[in-house]
Amino acid sequence: MREEEKKRTSQQSKVQQLFRKRWIFPAIYLASAAIILTAVLWFQANGNNDISEGNKDGYTEDGTAYNEEAVEVNASLENLNMPIANKESVVVKKPFYDDQASKEQQEAALVFYNNTYHPNTGLDLAVKGDKPFDVVAAASGTVTKAEKDPILGFVIEVDHKDGLVTQYQSLDQATVEAGDIVRQGQMIAKAGKSLYNQEANTHVHFEIRKDGVAINPSEYFGKSVASIKEVKAAEVTEQKSTNDSSSDESDKSDDTQKNEAEDKDSQSEDSKKEESADTTKSNA
Repeated sequence: MREEEKKRTSQQSKVQQLFRKRWIFPAIYLASAAIILTAVLWFQANGNNDISEGNKDGYTEDGTAYNEEAVEVNASLENLNMPIANKESVVVKKPFYDDQASKEQQEAALVFYNNTYHPNTGLDLAVKGDKPFDVVAAASGTVTKAEKDPILGFVIEVDHKDGLVTQYQSLDQATVEAGDIVRQGQMIAKAGKSLYNQEANTHVHFEIRKDGVAINPSEYFGKSVASIKEVKAAEVTEQKSTNDSSSDESDKSDDTQKNEAEDKDSQSEDSKKEESADTTKSNA
């Protein structure tokens, strides 16, 4: 028994002597920190590998999971971009038909198809040299339509909630399907050609529709998606029609004034002729 007690005492004394040394606690701290850091790095590496394998199941390239609600929240903070990544190379093949534009601008926004001129309800965009290019999502949203049209080419429609929809036409092929969630700047298709606007060659026809009404994309590039959602397209259309009718009324009033002036001139001339005839009779 005494020998065992001596051994225990000697062991305790050795441990006490070890802990009395100044370097023991820093060494323990460094070893613990190294173990924890190694464990964290290992978990991160395995987690990233799992996420990269599951990108198709709802993860972004940076490893962040996304869903429809997350896309909707992020989309409200986005500014609407062009559907072409390289903005410097963009060429407008056909502008949007605006009722308030000049006659020359309106004529330039007409699409000739099937022996008839049609107002362009979007922008026809291409790149310099009519080269093929990738079409990207102008804003985050949910794909509600991705199908081939015999006249318009492949058509993709993306819903951004609150009545805001973007549409992409004249596509050669699509990389998304209906139901997919797309992020802003994500490639969704390859530009192509369409029978509807053959003059544009390789291009993308881009539309913005608010509550089913087409609005001019050129006026909203760079503006926040949230502000575009607040646009009341019906009121804008009514205002334009009101302006048109008021301009027509002003034109009519001008014409009326001209006619009245002409009538007065003719009446004065007739009165002068009658006076001259009466004078001639009196002299006779």
